[in-house]
Amino acid sequence: MTDHTELLDTPVSGAVHKRSFAKADGRMLYLYGRTPHALPPQAQDTDDIATGGELRFHPLRGEWNIYAAHRQDRTFKPAAADDPLAPTKPGRPNTEIPFADFELAIFENKFSGLHPQAPQPKVLDGVDSMAAIGACDVIVYTPGAAGSMHTIGQDRREVLIAAWIDRYAALFHQGCDYVLPFENRGDEVGATLHHPHGQIYGFGTVPQVQKTAIDAFARGYDLAAEIAAAMPDYGLAEAGNIAAWCPRFARFPYEVWIAPQQRRAGPWELSAQEISGFATLLGGVTRRYDAFFGRATPYMFALHSAPRTGGAHYHFSAQFYPLLRARDRVKYLASVEQHTGVFTVDVMPESAAETLRAV
Repeated sequence: MTDHTELLDTPVSGAVHKRSFAKADGRMLYLYGRTPHALPPQAQDTDDIATGGELRFHPLRGEWNIYAAHRQDRTFKPAAADDPLAPTKPGRPNTEIPFADFELAIFENKFSGLHPQAPQPKVLDGVDSMAAIGACDVIVYTPGAAGSMHTIGQDRREVLIAAWIDRYAALFHQGCDYVLPFENRGDEVGATLHHPHGQIYGFGTVPQVQKTAIDAFARGYDLAAEIAAAMPDYGLAEAGNIAAWCPRFARFPYEVWIAPQQRRAGPWELSAQEISGFATLLGGVTRRYDAFFGRATPYMFALHSAPRTGGAHYHFSAQFYPLLRARDRVKYLASVEQHTGVFTVDVMPESAAETLRAV
């Protein structure tokens, strides 16, 4: 169907509706909200859409990396009047969301590095390569041009979690082996659009970092026991059997994790109470960061969940990696970090926990 509305079957408390709309250029747009979305579409662009890049294997690091030259032409810090993530208003420039209003929107990325119809790569002697099969979504948290995970409010955060769960199911069904919802916030992280938003990558193969975590859980690593041990001194808050804390093994100054206190494979296994607690802590951590640093804190955020198959022992977590070690000091990933993977941490986790807890 090119335009279809349904009520989601989701553990989130209260109704969450989803409208699936095929855009004029062929990409899908999904509108999520507490009320059914029924506005008529506005004018739309019909530009050519990239169908992904290619993957090449790094033999010394064991990694498959994405090569997508077309992403050089993606939208870069547009003027406020040209915000591509805003609603399309009559008489204004066309945007990615051809409706005059919405609650929360997800659409297929126009500059996708991973795509279900990714082309076969050229053959290079001595280099393993394959098509970059997968998916790339953009999540728009709010129609407003400003805001944060905190300021969108508890109800919108619960709708966001419902949308994440829905896209996990869809991308796993599509054949993606690993799904990573994430957010890049701030200039220091490299965010090219300031409108509050995140993304979702659906990978055709499980990334190396996640393979390592899957193996650790399979060998018996117990994150629930670590949370219980850490919370007295490293904890920030608890809500609905969900904990927020600074990991004792954090690599970034002021790094914070949020996770259920009992093992859950992903957000799709959370109860309504746990989802409410998760939403509360997502907003609370973002608020603490902005209050402590006195500014919109740049960070890298992602959900770490089980893969499509083979993650029976995985324990889901949401991880914040802030890019500041003080208000005016960026935590750069320099030579040692990039070349070895060994981080130099400037702020002790116990100090970070005490400081953030006091905010």
